[in-house]
Amino acid sequence: MIGLIDCNNFYVSCERVFNPRLEGRRVAVLTNNDGCVVSRSPEFKKLNIPVGTPYFKIKDLEKPLGLVFISSNYELYADMSNRVMSVLRQFTPHLEQYSIDEAFVHFNLPKDYDYESLAKELRERVLQWTGIPTGIGFASTRTLAKLGSEIAKKKTKTGVFVMPQHAEDILRETPVGDIWGVGPRVERRLMALGIRTAWQLAEADLPWLQKKFSVCLVRTVLELQGQNATAAEDFGHPMKTAACTRMFGTPIVDFEELRETVADYAESAAARLREIGKQAVGACVFFLYYPEYYPVALPEGGAEINVMFGHPTNNTAEIFAALAPNLPKIFQQGRRYKKSGVIFFGLENGTLIQPELFPAPIRTNVSDHVVETLDTINRQFGRRAVHCLASGLTRPWTMRREKLSSRYTTDWDGLPLAK
Repeated sequence: MIGLIDCNNFYVSCERVFNPRLEGRRVAVLTNNDGCVVSRSPEFKKLNIPVGTPYFKIKDLEKPLGLVFISSNYELYADMSNRVMSVLRQFTPHLEQYSIDEAFVHFNLPKDYDYESLAKELRERVLQWTGIPTGIGFASTRTLAKLGSEIAKKKTKTGVFVMPQHAEDILRETPVGDIWGVGPRVERRLMALGIRTAWQLAEADLPWLQKKFSVCLVRTVLELQGQNATAAEDFGHPMKTAACTRMFGTPIVDFEELRETVADYAESAAARLREIGKQAVGACVFFLYYPEYYPVALPEGGAEINVMFGHPTNNTAEIFAALAPNLPKIFQQGRRYKKSGVIFFGLENGTLIQPELFPAPIRTNVSDHVVETLDTINRQFGRRAVHCLASGLTRPWTMRREKLSSRYTTDWDGLPLAK
């Protein structure tokens, strides 16, 4: 059996763990630069304000309706996600983390095993140890488990649901657009063909579906029929890329500030590589800029460049020494930049890399031991307690988060105070 654990209103739930005053209130977490609503409390959802609503359109409702808006606290959410996954791994090592707030768990237990009791134990343990409420669905396939978790969250009091072996009645009541893997465009095409429910999709002719759509939809149908057809991830499967990208708090026109953003994002992503024991063979750096309207109309766009490191590395100094000379090649004077990012590729296990016979010369005096020491200091005293000077000091481009809560679990200064 496969279980899908889905954290309820994850960003809001993380905030409520450390700020109980938010319980029962209409709370929404905003995206980068406080742009749009991305996570809503159940109380906020009752207002029928959808995810993606721009903050500037509803900020005037803050006082009249008692709304609470919070900037995205990614450091907190990532740490709380790790804690949830750590709890789940105590039940089974066979875990596939699907997103920051979702994970599949696999159990090979007798057919008559009481999976509902197991799901309740999972939910209670996660709630007790992390404070995060979840919805848990168990089924024979990932697609049905995903549907089960939605039923658990919306239609049960216990927050758990085990899909019956014969699920025809449930599938008949489920709109086809509620099925995992059926997006809005595919939903419209299926509706036009008369397929309106999950059961109608499960009964559709497979060769006809593959001809009309794709093999991906065929796999979804097989999963609705109870056959495992989605690509099974090897447990602890290797990451192929690692990235750090951000929108700027204000547009950037100066190359040096743009260069600072790349240094900062490379530093963050490299720290993540070291955390998981990976090294990268290269990186893609990209810049995105706004359209211009005066004096000459210019479209929005961007530029990118791939840089090879010469040898696999996760040393921040080595990485930026390789990236920095290439940044002027993709910079356009006079454009207003809105976003940049660093994407590492060709990730390899740091302990299994075969040394090169004639390695490329290292262009920095910062050893791996120094970088490890910096990581230790930052883990103890908080991110950027010590950081690369190349990432800037004043950093006016930093993502705007005017309603940011404390980093309760990753920064000593953010620890809650008991009064």
